[in-house]
Amino acid sequence: MNKIKILFRLIKFLAAIFFISLFFGLGLFAYVAKDLPNPEELSQIRIIQSTKIYDRTGQILLYDIHGEEKRTIIPIKNIPDYIKQATIVIEDANFYQHHGLDFKAILRAFWANLKGQKITQGGSTITQQLIKNTFLTPEKTLRRKIKEAILSLELERRYSKDQILEFYLNQIPYGSNAYGIEAAAQTFFGKPAQELSLAEAALLAALPKAPSYYSPYGSHFKELKLRQEYILDRMEKFGYITKEQAEEAKKQELKFIPQKTTLKAPHFVMYIQEYLEEKYGREFIEKSGLKVYTTLDWKLQQLAEKLVKKYAQINEKKYRATNAALVALDPQTGQVLAMVGSRDYFDIKNQGNFNVAVSPHRQPGSSFKPFAYAVLFEKGYPIETILFDLETNFGKFGQKEYKPQNYDGKFRGPVSLRESLAQSINLTSVKVLYLAGLDETIKLAEKMGITTLKDRFRYGLSLVLGGGEVKLLEETAAYGVFATEGIKHPLSFILKITDSQGKILEEYQDNPKRIISTQTARQINDILSDEEARAPVFGRHSSLYLKNIPAAVKTGTTQEYSDGWTIGYTPNLVVGVWAGNNDYRKKMKPGSAGIYVAAPLWHEFMEKAYQIASKRKKEITSEFLLPWPPLKFTPPEKKSVEKPMLNGQFFWSKKVKIDRISGKLATESTPPELIEEKNYPQVHSILYYVDKDNPLGPFPEDPTTDPQFEKWEKPVLEWVEEKNKECQKLATTTCLIYNQSLPQEYDDIHLEKNKPEIKIIFPANNTIVTQSQITIITKTKSVFPIKQVDFFFDNQFVGSVFQSPFSFTFKLSSKIKNGPHSIQAKIYDTVLNRDEDQINIFIQRDTLSF
Repeated sequence: MNKIKILFRLIKFLAAIFFISLFFGLGLFAYVAKDLPNPEELSQIRIIQSTKIYDRTGQILLYDIHGEEKRTIIPIKNIPDYIKQATIVIEDANFYQHHGLDFKAILRAFWANLKGQKITQGGSTITQQLIKNTFLTPEKTLRRKIKEAILSLELERRYSKDQILEFYLNQIPYGSNAYGIEAAAQTFFGKPAQELSLAEAALLAALPKAPSYYSPYGSHFKELKLRQEYILDRMEKFGYITKEQAEEAKKQELKFIPQKTTLKAPHFVMYIQEYLEEKYGREFIEKSGLKVYTTLDWKLQQLAEKLVKKYAQINEKKYRATNAALVALDPQTGQVLAMVGSRDYFDIKNQGNFNVAVSPHRQPGSSFKPFAYAVLFEKGYPIETILFDLETNFGKFGQKEYKPQNYDGKFRGPVSLRESLAQSINLTSVKVLYLAGLDETIKLAEKMGITTLKDRFRYGLSLVLGGGEVKLLEETAAYGVFATEGIKHPLSFILKITDSQGKILEEYQDNPKRIISTQTARQINDILSDEEARAPVFGRHSSLYLKNIPAAVKTGTTQEYSDGWTIGYTPNLVVGVWAGNNDYRKKMKPGSAGIYVAAPLWHEFMEKAYQIASKRKKEITSEFLLPWPPLKFTPPEKKSVEKPMLNGQFFWSKKVKIDRISGKLATESTPPELIEEKNYPQVHSILYYVDKDNPLGPFPEDPTTDPQFEKWEKPVLEWVEEKNKECQKLATTTCLIYNQSLPQEYDDIHLEKNKPEIKIIFPANNTIVTQSQITIITKTKSVFPIKQVDFFFDNQFVGSVFQSPFSFTFKLSSKIKNGPHSIQAKIYDTVLNRDEDQINIFIQRDTLSF
């Protein structure tokens, strides 16, 4: 009985909960649904608060994202089936089956999110998207999602599927301020929607997902084309078109009409818009009335656009290079001051909307070299370090032997790191990368801001010559680390963003970080600003030279002349320039190096930028303000190094003490006057002297263990042999013969057993001398012929005898006092072995007769 009561009470409780929930749900539904407008209102909704993008002063409006909305309402019967079908397959494949919510799609999207997979079709239906874009705020809250779901169900109840699709296709944004399919057709193709081809319809259907990113006038046309082809494949899959129709549409050439807009700094602004959409969402920036204050300097931007166009036209005539790009930054803040991605953004026919400045598919040529040199300097290698510029086979990389050539086809022999980088010598730069380490160089480049060198297995020693793809923007910013003496200031495009109420959403904040040592940065700056060091290749006062403006600069040219680069900087301005063709397969003329196609543009921009800055020196504004006169680079600290090759000498003079007579190594027995210190100049590759990871340490115990040693050593020894032949022909005393064999044997002449012997046999030791003269008689013995015997009285030389018998008579001076005295005899053989003997005598003056 108790169990029945409990069960009855539970049923009553659950029924109460059900009716309360039903009542609450119906009430919520009625509350939300009462705001649903009539069909006529759907075509009259207008976005009233647009997002505005300004320059850094806030005075120049660069772009009003939705300033003048373009919309033309057309009935569903005038909308081609291709448009409707393409939209349905990419946005809501089950549109005609669901009642506003597609629970299968929601579950599919949820599951893909959990698995971290890419979602090709979201969970929102066309009905939901219409509700979200038309009536709701872009906030991402549960309350809004519930409201969206309820309104979607009510919309489906009130209107037919075709009416909803008509509302949607007349309401959604396609980019470039075009709302609705008719405005989109007119904006992009200059024709009514009814005349759109299958290919054009599929392309327009690809836009609503991300109108700025996929814009035909933006930098991602390749991605847009892939999305169009994906839509065509889905149309075939769902039976709307045949495979033949899909393939034909994929091949159709798409001709866009020129963009008509008041857009300023277009490549820069489109980059900002993509950033805003990615961070805040398209709906939010369309409806929230944001004010975006960028880092752009309008005067420098105008200058950049003018000069890019000017030099692209010059290069097209002279070098077959139709395009150019330029980026300017303040290295002290990381703020982008100017960005021009092509010669004419609005020239759609020639892909002017493509932003080369941020393209990740350009090889930098020799402009990548400073990163490897910086690693080498970080390891302790001095600027004076010598490397041999000689043709070298570095071994197999992949299927081919790697034998890099220099730009001018010449090999220079020994060159310093200063000469190697300043003159952009390829072969020695490859050696620099090997000594620095491929992995270490990529790591440093990434720390400095390069993000594109991901697949490291692709790269070999050719990376230092530009074998990896980079972005002009990122490499220019990376050079800024040199300009700031090793400090990285992260790239920044935004100074401040406020909403319609003036609330700050984000604001520029610097986050400086030391990447390389001050000394390393100063070494790079010192080399790249050295006009004399680069003169042998680039000449004096070339486009790399700025009068009265100390600037460091590096050029780059890719193989087969696909790209020409120049990146240069002062302590307060860094500018990167690229020149070439959008299609890298279209080569410039042979010889179209960066010094010719990019450097003149860099040169003129730098000079005129400083002229602009000088006129601002008394202004106190938020505008870009360069110090004037220009800041100078601080020279690096000079450190003396004794180790060969690191000290600026390509040979090592090994000093050896030699016995002049035997020509063998001197010993302790070698007479001092016969010891000669002789230099034997030795020439080897740097790997003979240096452990590449510890250059200032001791000589390598066995340099042959380095896998590159024999490859580097062989051409050096061949070079030495040629130099020795030239020297021998000259037959001058100043000409050095290198790598002569050092003596291995020791002096075997001046030995103890070979010493001559001498004995004074008359007078006898301690004899009393009374006569006025003395005769000295000796007994001798010698291995080698006796050269002479010298005689001394009281250590004063009195005479020599040069042949046997070795006797000598001399008269005593009257000044000699009575008492003890000494007599010495010294013998020398023909090889200067020696011996001596001494006796003592006693002179009696009173009995002498002088």
